Amino acid sequence: MTPSTPPDIFVRLRQLTQARIGLGRAGNAVPTVATLAFQLDHARARDAVHQAMDRAAIAEALAPMKSIIVRSQAADRTAFLRRPDLGRRLNPDDVHRLERTDPQIAFVIADGLSAGSVANQAAALIHAVCAQLPGRADAPVIIAHQGRVGLGDEIGGLLNAQLVAVLIGERPGLSACESMGIYLTFQPRIGRLDSERNCISNIRDGGVSIDQAAGRLIWLMK
Repeated sequence: MTPSTPPDIFVRLRQLTQARIGLGRAGNAVPTVATLAFQLDHARARDAVHQAMDRAAIAEALAPMKSIIVRSQAADRTAFLRRPDLGRRLNPDDVHRLERTDPQIAFVIADGLSAGSVANQAAALIHAVCAQLPGRADAPVIIAHQGRVGLGDEIGGLLNAQLVAVLIGERPGLSACESMGIYLTFQPRIGRLDSERNCISNIRDGGVSIDQAAGRLIWLMK
């Protein structure tokens, strides 16, 4: 009697996670389909890290809100990846672009490690938040080229903002290459620690939606 094929015990788990589980095997290796899928996702993650941020397109998507484009001290993408400290400080030539306006909250959009994520979601999220915050639309949004989370501390300090929210591309993974995070800091200034921030992570299709993230951000602000 031929034994029946054992049931795939991972079917249920695959419906709950995008993690690579129960891939099966072909001899001593995983099946070709799984290998090719891994290589494709790995390539997408690498491309996301090196993708350039279209600052003009983001500024257009933010309209009619005003925006100001600034740069970090990282001169190019190579410097940004090799010297994280440069991405946390504002280019001295752009300091004069930020005048003290004492806003309740300053929004900063930074490319981080996935420019595509902020290009697709940042403007829509800010619009969703401002729709529930009357008067906020008059304050400019800062678009930071080659920026990391800590750059928001210096920007917020120059603006004398009570809060700064940095919308930034998160490190891509093999299941999500375009995920955005929001880092909220109270009384921002140079030297703030990451432990002093609140974070809303995994904003993407299949993760936290824009409406959900906007609601959580407003709750944290209040």
